[in-house]
Amino acid sequence: MSLTRIRHRALHGKVMSAAQAAGFIRDGMTVGMSGFTRAGDCKAVPEALAARAAHDPLHITLITGASLGHDTDRLLAEAGVLARRLPFQVDRSLRRKINAGEVMFIDQHLSETVEQLRSHHLAPIDVAVIEAVAITETGGIVPTTSVGNSAQFAQQARQVIVEINLSMPEALEGLHDIYVPQDRPARQPVPLTSPAQRIGQPFIAVDPSRIAAIVFTDKPDSPSNVLPPDDETRAIAGHINRFLMDEVHAGRMPATLHPLQAGIGTIANAVLQGFEDSDLQGLTMYSEVLQDSAIALLDSGKLAFASAASMTLSEPVYRRVIENLDFYRSRLVLRPQEISNLPEIVRRFGIIALNTALEFDIYGNVNSTHVNGTHMMNGIGGSGDFARNAHLSIFVSKSVARDGDISSVVPMVPHVDHTEHDVDVLVTEMGLADLRGLAPRERALRVIEHCAHPDYRADLKDYFQRACRRAGGQTPHLLDEAYSWHTRYARTQTMRRAPARAREAEVVLAG
Repeated sequence: MSLTRIRHRALHGKVMSAAQAAGFIRDGMTVGMSGFTRAGDCKAVPEALAARAAHDPLHITLITGASLGHDTDRLLAEAGVLARRLPFQVDRSLRRKINAGEVMFIDQHLSETVEQLRSHHLAPIDVAVIEAVAITETGGIVPTTSVGNSAQFAQQARQVIVEINLSMPEALEGLHDIYVPQDRPARQPVPLTSPAQRIGQPFIAVDPSRIAAIVFTDKPDSPSNVLPPDDETRAIAGHINRFLMDEVHAGRMPATLHPLQAGIGTIANAVLQGFEDSDLQGLTMYSEVLQDSAIALLDSGKLAFASAASMTLSEPVYRRVIENLDFYRSRLVLRPQEISNLPEIVRRFGIIALNTALEFDIYGNVNSTHVNGTHMMNGIGGSGDFARNAHLSIFVSKSVARDGDISSVVPMVPHVDHTEHDVDVLVTEMGLADLRGLAPRERALRVIEHCAHPDYRADLKDYFQRACRRAGGQTPHLLDEAYSWHTRYARTQTMRRAPARAREAEVVLAG
């Protein structure tokens, strides 16, 4: 324990154990917890809450910034604590309970959660649990490796629990820019005009009287589990690099590009890493998450500045950042996610948005969330915040999954997160389809030719041609076949059509 981290002396008497602090959380409450993609999440109190539920059952609504680390969602889900969860998660156990209907999951654009809290569309936060480096002389909370929704949670909650993480260096103080928009309808424009600009305070302002408990912890963040680039992700990165260089040569963007946004995950990380091999210099990022690739670009000098809501890093890269904060302090900033993902700023900066799709259809509609149209994977995250408002909205995916049994390019997606109107470019390892200025029939041909895997290309062409002949219309579809690839997979565990002779045999047997 180090009381020097609590610079508001009147709060020294609020220090207690995690179990005692968890006692402030009662059945039926709405709880806001810090944490955004495994970074800056509270560690001790949720663990104590799960342990308590074994003898004192309770059910809460849990709201975070995004996903939590240290298996927190699993612990809380398996302990039966979670009745309702939002706005994003990545945990396998929680996912099973969501898809079984045991936990009500609300999938939201990440910029909207605190806006809905502020507007009273959601139940108010009863208790906020926020991880911190320190508490300032005025009671301000200094976040750790993410800001996420912590600022609004702390300012709206009736009671606040602060977890001071001693594994986080005090040198993190000053890395954050906490700006909270005014209430609508009198809100003024957010005065941010470049990614490197700071417009707020380096701490979360909160009335010290609402800090009910302070808990000391010493666990570092869970390390990122993204995989290294492979041949397919390197090919995707190559297609995007060439496309962006062509945009520069055509005079549609400066040589430094517009600010970049990259979603979370292996493919997005690999795509951004591909910029190391490009001729581009002086890049900037205005994103929600900084992964290993962003730190590598900062180290190489290709990336001049990065703004985000969190840092989600592998263990060696995390260690490098923590040990060299003096270097990174002038090169990156962490903001609340309602600012990092704010449509107003995304449109103002002309962001180049790079996000991942589970699948997309021949007309450019993207499914980011639901396997086979029904089962939630993780959530839409911030991709929609950026896609609809970006200068360029790019979605990437490998062309096939499950050893080729699933095509990521399908006739019609069974769940739509991003409509064709919000998608400019689609990319797989097979190629890049620039859809700007194309009508649906033109888009279909380009997507099939440039993005589909050769094993599925002929079937997609056949479907499209027959749809044009039989159904016609602006966006031709055969409604009795549009989802046949998904139903075939559900039945046979492959989207591949049976060979002609096998299909004939099936007809004979059916007859």
